[in-house]
Amino acid sequence: MSRQLRVKAPWWSLLAFCLLFAPVRADVPGSNAVASAHPLATEAGLAVLAAGGNAFDAAVAVSAALAVVEPYGSGIGGGGFWLLHRASDGHQVMVDGRETAPLAATVDMYLDADGNVIPKASIDGALAAGIPGVPAALEHIASRYGRLPLALSLGPAIILAEQGFPIDDAYRRMAGFRLQALRASPGASAQFLVDGELPPSGHLLRQPQLAGTLRRIAREGAAGFYRGELAEQMVSGVRAAGGIWQLDDLAQYRVVEREPVVVSYRGHRIVSAALPSSGGIVLAQALHMLESRPVEALATASRVHVLAEMMRRAYADRARYLGDSDHVEVPRQRLLSRSHAYAQARGIDPHRATPSQALATPRAGGEDTTHFSILDRDGNRVAATLSVNYPFGAAFVVPGTGVLLNDEMDDFSAKPGAANAYGLVGNAANAIEPGKRMLSSMSPTFVEAPGRVTILGTPGGSRIISMVLLGILDAIAGYAPGDIVDRGRFHHQWLPDRIEVEPGTLDTHVIEQLRDMGHEVEVRDSRYGNMQVVQWRRFGGGVSAASDPRGIGAAAVEPAD
Repeated sequence: MSRQLRVKAPWWSLLAFCLLFAPVRADVPGSNAVASAHPLATEAGLAVLAAGGNAFDAAVAVSAALAVVEPYGSGIGGGGFWLLHRASDGHQVMVDGRETAPLAATVDMYLDADGNVIPKASIDGALAAGIPGVPAALEHIASRYGRLPLALSLGPAIILAEQGFPIDDAYRRMAGFRLQALRASPGASAQFLVDGELPPSGHLLRQPQLAGTLRRIAREGAAGFYRGELAEQMVSGVRAAGGIWQLDDLAQYRVVEREPVVVSYRGHRIVSAALPSSGGIVLAQALHMLESRPVEALATASRVHVLAEMMRRAYADRARYLGDSDHVEVPRQRLLSRSHAYAQARGIDPHRATPSQALATPRAGGEDTTHFSILDRDGNRVAATLSVNYPFGAAFVVPGTGVLLNDEMDDFSAKPGAANAYGLVGNAANAIEPGKRMLSSMSPTFVEAPGRVTILGTPGGSRIISMVLLGILDAIAGYAPGDIVDRGRFHHQWLPDRIEVEPGTLDTHVIEQLRDMGHEVEVRDSRYGNMQVVQWRRFGGGVSAASDPRGIGAAAVEPAD
């Protein structure tokens, strides 16, 4: 069952003076709802909402709190995409806080003298880190869209970092996975381990240096992170550990506001992430293919087959064409056209799998992310997906700062046709280039219909887009949030050429039918993803929310007083 949480009052007395409840109107939800990957982050968002903040203030609070309590998924040393809807005028925008490549980065920086990819060079340590975007994005959202001061919205995260929180088995599992890399960084070992070993479950994890950095950002804004004493400390620490950051990397970082990808599909309006996220374009292609090849009436095996073939084709285009459109030319209009999607769909054999290598040839040239969904009583909403990439990012903490760095440089194509840590293959469009943003799969999404709005997204690396696609289809079919997050999942990403299936999703007979069609089917050892969903049914259905039972998160709905 999906997790729900009810919080009766704000935690923090520092918020009490700000209780500014807005009057409830008949054409708005009248309730606040937050679904996130950690109960403490959900409570932080609710507290800021109760203090008079809107969904955008709550997004700042949840983002910062997750950076403290879920360091294996996100952090202020990482990046993300925040999809915003402002109820007063319908304005929708994607705030792009994705990391950028350092100015000293080169196309071959992770290759050896023979042109081969150096194992783990883009995953472990300071050289793997892109320039973080989260601090700039939080200030941007607070100042442009929020009601409360940035310092107030950061308050819960500061207290969590300073006073600590008890770690759980999810933390121990992720830290165990990255144990050797965490041990290699003195800062990371001191912050996340105990004497170089996994802390016991229930251990109170305090991060005083991170609290100090958050206080500096609360006091000085993003400038406190990207300029001055802290910036000098971070650059010095990164370079001492073999990284290539410069002060100009931090000083020149900018948040970008981007127009979301919008798709009309069977009476619904799907709003999702724009480049450098591949999510919106890949989802649009799959939905357009579904227009010409509907699957609702098909038997289970045939439905999975057709959806896998659509995923295969859309992911192939992702690998071939997509990258940071500020740096490379992307045939966006063609990729988003129905004519292209319909042509792709015509190539699907209803009875046989298409070998992935027959679709395209590369041209030369998890759990370890987090998502939250928020709706406020006035109808403002946020879907946000944030990441440090691999669990605990680069597993490197800059000494004296508490800042855990990302390893998002692995999301570039280190070499055309080479797979990254998630098996995704890229090419020249996603090659490393100074100042460039690496391609992402993060896909925060709104599903809008006249009577219902669904806010959703999930972590999961390369599987994010397929999970969001299935979630969109479930939302359109009328499923409630708890059912959407509970349902089984399957995935195809072009290469490797196989359907990955969660245990218990498909019965043995269906799997054998798929294999008879020519598919390789891999039933995974464990379930995947951590979807967070909020839904507003406008005509009497109210607001509901759910957190994925695969994770430890919590969802809560707080009605107006």
